[in-house]
Amino acid sequence: MFQFGGVYFRPYPKQCAAIMGQEGSRSEEMDLAQIQELCILFMKECPSGALHLHEFKRIFGVPSNSSEECLYIETIFSSFDTNRDNTLDFLEYVAALHLILRGNLEDRLKWSFKMYDKDGNGKLDRGEVKRLIRIIHKIKLQTADLNMTPTEICDRIFELVDQNNDGQITLSEFMEGAQKDEWVMNMLKLDVNASGWVVENCGRFP
Repeated sequence: MFQFGGVYFRPYPKQCAAIMGQEGSRSEEMDLAQIQELCILFMKECPSGALHLHEFKRIFGVPSNSSEECLYIETIFSSFDTNRDNTLDFLEYVAALHLILRGNLEDRLKWSFKMYDKDGNGKLDRGEVKRLIRIIHKIKLQTADLNMTPTEICDRIFELVDQNNDGQITLSEFMEGAQKDEWVMNMLKLDVNASGWVVENCGRFP
């Protein structure tokens, strides 16, 4: 039993299922187990209920000397800080886990767009796309069979996705381009499919 926000409760699958929905297939049950574990880590790390960035990094075992992973986790943190108070409350945290581990493709693509859209104006310029591609490239593409630089990846994405050639990518262009072209989708999955990264890194927690 844990104390959270002054309330004592037992964080077993029933509570998580009430937030996430009922268990389904074996994979869904595994996702719920992972969510339960990460909820417990939240309560252990942050009993006050306001999770700061350094605590978020600790939960996911991000080493302070890994600049790429730090930037990536900071981008994820910011994308779920919906009220922009530089903390995640429990509901924001659970929403993040739900999307990362159980969200459908459309929702993950929308979240991916939000991660790219650093200034929040609803359009992506080359600088925003290249910024995140560069981070993910260093983390994810080191062992992949892809002989392209972040700049080349960015240029190719704009060539395929920027339908009106105005140098910006809207959400509709982003969604349509990703779902029409397998290469674009595979590139976007580097941050859309963050579940593997989360599951891998949450195990580092001491």
